[in-house]
Amino acid sequence: MRTAIYPGSFDPVTLGHWDLIQRADKLVDRLIVAVLHNPAKTGAFSVAERMEFLRELTKDSPNVEITTFHGLLVDYARQMDAHFIVRGVRAFSDFEYEFQMALMNRKLSADLETVFLMPKEEYSVVSSRMVREVGGMGGDLSGLVPEPLVERIAARLRDPGQSA
Repeated sequence: MRTAIYPGSFDPVTLGHWDLIQRADKLVDRLIVAVLHNPAKTGAFSVAERMEFLRELTKDSPNVEITTFHGLLVDYARQMDAHFIVRGVRAFSDFEYEFQMALMNRKLSADLETVFLMPKEEYSVVSSRMVREVGGMGGDLSGLVPEPLVERIAARLRDPGQSA
């Protein structure tokens, strides 16, 4: 069974993330979408909320599992019996960082491969950081985050004290 892990913060999940999840799902038998739990960072959304958003999006994708992890990705991948790491690359600047991470992961776990996927062109400028900025200023998130989540994400970013 070919198992891949797609790690990220997904804070919040964007159309670019969703596009990569759908693409990666076609390439493997089991796709683990793993939300990074980093206690050193305070996200706009809790890990539980991010996982809820991802579960809602993938409810009709039987080969996709939503999990969370902390620590080294290679250790988690080994624990989950993953053979591949899926990473999205929107621009050359992403590639430089992702290339360095892939080489480090290979150094730490030689049998774990990294696969780079490019999102659709219209999502190449979409990032969670940009979504947080646009949403925080009351901008329209349509076309940036998956449609079923637009209102909940927008409401939270406009009013960080409410729950999503």
